[in-house]
Amino acid sequence: MIPYPLIDPEIMHIGPLAIRWYGVMYLIGFAASYFLVKEQVKKRGLALSSDFLESLFTCVILGLMIGARLGYVLFYDLSAYLNHPLEIFAVWHGGMSFHGGLIGSVVCETWYCKRFRADAWLIRWDF
Repeated sequence: MIPYPLIDPEIMHIGPLAIRWYGVMYLIGFAASYFLVKEQVKKRGLALSSDFLESLFTCVILGLMIGARLGYVLFYDLSAYLNHPLEIFAVWHGGMSFHGGLIGSVVCETWYCKRFRADAWLIRWDF
């Protein structure tokens, strides 16, 4: 049997703030996807301004984070969060769901594109 490695989830502490591997991977994923999409926009000659793209990414990231947390709360332990509703905001205790993040990011991307009269399907599938 292969032993399970004991990896501390915290990289370091800065005062009361703990930097965790999970959060660092989110930041790396956000940055990598932003630069890859920006490169594809340039390569394909799409008419998307840098401001539009940055604002879209901000909106999608917020939707992803909120959706991932709410998805975890709703799908995995709703009764515990109904008994202790302030625990919903205790993200340092863990709990993010992929499917909630996917739903949140798609909803926010669709809303943002409608607000600025951009074709959400074209933006979503052009990359």
